[in-house]
Amino acid sequence: MGIIGTIFIGLIVGLLARFLKPGDDSMGWIMTILLGIAGSLLATYGGQALGIYQAGQAAGFLGALIGAIILLVIYGFIKKR
Repeated sequence: MGIIGTIFIGLIVGLLARFLKPGDDSMGWIMTILLGIAGSLLATYGGQALGIYQAGQAAGFLGALIGAIILLVIYGFIKKR
């Protein structure tokens, strides 16, 4: 998948994560995209470490969404401090 596709999937995953997690998350589009991309990477490498995915496989959409929600929660804790 190219960089444009990664950014587009990151945007969708980031928006869904912000929608599913309750609370006020005031961040811009760029941070939302980065959050989605990072969530996808977290799910991919975390899944490989746990044996869910094999090397070379990308995380599924649901895994990327869960990873993005986890990062959103961590981001919220860091931002409060």
